[in-house]
Amino acid sequence: MSKMTLKAARINRNLTAKEAAEKLGISVETLSNWEKGETYPDIPKLKRIETVYQVGYNDLIFLM
Repeated sequence: MSKMTLKAARINRNLTAKEAAEKLGISVETLSNWEKGETYPDIPKLKRIETVYQVGYNDLIFLM
């Protein structure tokens, strides 16, 4: 699998930002900040992202 941004991983799972935020237990604003690289998820949330998006942490690109 090639690396992808957090937003691309969400879109690949056919999730809207609202749907993804609900599944991750966060606000849409927090998800937006992660996707823009303004803030970053903590380890428990990274594990949840892996489960919800069905992608490994090493396959994600976090914007800076």
